[in-house]
Amino acid sequence: MNSLLKRLHVGRLATTFTVLATLSACILIGSVAGHGVKGQEKVDSTDATPLKIPNPVMLSNAFSQIAKEVGPAVVNINTETLPKTDQHSRKMRPQIHQLPQSPDDQDGDGDNQDGQGGQGGMQDFFNRFFGGGNPDLGPDDGGGVRASLGSGFIVDSKGYILTNNHVVEKADKIYVKLSTDPEGDAQGRPAKVIGVDKATDIAVIKIETNTPLPTVKLGNSEAAQVGDWVIAIGSPFALSQTVTAGIVSAKNRTIEPGATGQFQHFIQTDAAINPGNSGGPLVNMAGEVVGINTAIFTQSAGYQGIGFAMPSNTVIGVYNDLISSAHKVVRGSIGIKFQGNLPSAVGRVYGFKNGVLVDAVTPKQPADRAGLKAGDIIVSLDGRNIKDGDDLVSDISSRRPGSTVKVGYLRDGKQQSATITIGDRDVVVAAMGGDSAPETTAPEEENGGETKLGITVSNLPSGATAKTGIHGVLVTSTKPGSFADEIGLGQVTASQGIVIVSVNRHRVNNKAEFDDVVSGLKSGQDVVFEIVDAQHPNEGSQYRGGTLP
Repeated sequence: MNSLLKRLHVGRLATTFTVLATLSACILIGSVAGHGVKGQEKVDSTDATPLKIPNPVMLSNAFSQIAKEVGPAVVNINTETLPKTDQHSRKMRPQIHQLPQSPDDQDGDGDNQDGQGGQGGMQDFFNRFFGGGNPDLGPDDGGGVRASLGSGFIVDSKGYILTNNHVVEKADKIYVKLSTDPEGDAQGRPAKVIGVDKATDIAVIKIETNTPLPTVKLGNSEAAQVGDWVIAIGSPFALSQTVTAGIVSAKNRTIEPGATGQFQHFIQTDAAINPGNSGGPLVNMAGEVVGINTAIFTQSAGYQGIGFAMPSNTVIGVYNDLISSAHKVVRGSIGIKFQGNLPSAVGRVYGFKNGVLVDAVTPKQPADRAGLKAGDIIVSLDGRNIKDGDDLVSDISSRRPGSTVKVGYLRDGKQQSATITIGDRDVVVAAMGGDSAPETTAPEEENGGETKLGITVSNLPSGATAKTGIHGVLVTSTKPGSFADEIGLGQVTASQGIVIVSVNRHRVNNKAEFDDVVSGLKSGQDVVFEIVDAQHPNEGSQYRGGTLP
């Protein structure tokens, strides 16, 4: 039956093509008959004027000039995230990347309680993106290494680069490719994280260089006006040095409700930005970077005319904190909760037009120690009138812990004031029952093998050295795809009992000594491990080594 249907189908197709061919022939014959066109007839075209390629004309060259000036400092960022190892079964697990979360209604910067957080609404379509690269590959897909692509730009000729935190977050390996690097160099130059700030989604990374690198010029984002021309430069879908143009569509745009978005007030633009643009610069017509392209609003996972860039004024402050010795952003707090976006009726009933109505005061925190109570209305800071909660958050968070601020407030309709000593926001948030983990994180100190070598070790069990005569550290796991795995250490550690007794001929007796030796290892250096199988110590030592990437 299927064979018969196929023949009938083919027959119908043949009939269709025959009819179309016949119609085409009839049309052609009719055309020849009607117009007297003959294929062999000579036509006189001596009166036709040949076309010429005109001389180049310099039209509006502002965009091209900016692209030439800024482009060399815009970089591609490739990252690799290796699968994690189960120490018991050694089975590879795929990583799950989650967006940073913050507790609602936190600190003296407070937050709204309008119930718009969580899923649904705008968040269903709000996508952070870094695109490009390969899709996630699990162990059954023949991979296990997650690769991604983003953008960044050089702000210091010594190799310091700004990008988004979500571009490098949880990456095991980071590579940066400059526009001048050879095309054949697929990965680029290795980079390390200097510091990240999850609250603003900003990261600073660094590459080593022997010569000064080209840099961008940062501008004042407050000067940007709605309607101004801007261009975006980056690597959408791995297409490096792509330039798109648009305008500033809006300013001070908050796109995530609640505490998550209280430090994220974006420049909105219709310049085309797509997966891979993330971390690249948004540039004004003076060739100045006024923002970092961070997110898009989309229902298709691609460009739909709405993109968001973190303003340069915010970026500059965060960058300066991240390159400091602490490698983290320190924000101030006074320890209150408040509701944002209050209905105007609330202000009329409580007798204020501008200000912040305090919902709660955290015990034993700055505002509480200064005597503020729930129901107070904060109307000024150091004599400056406060507009709303965003204004309060911006002012308080920018102040250093330990400094003081004179707070003007209304209580029962009467004007009062108090001097409050600013607290550390991370400490205050923890006291409020929020996430005790800091919202800013510094890179892990490379004082052990896990970060640098991809190996986890522990001290030998008590009495093991006296009983067996073996000294060193016990290998507990090796990360797939890491340096240790590539030199074959992963194969020998599949069985329990492998002990590292020396690194580059330096004897190690415990984890502290191992970490001390490893902390001094540098990229490009040869590294050799002397290992012993504790279950078969009489078999002697084995050696595994290679060049540290």
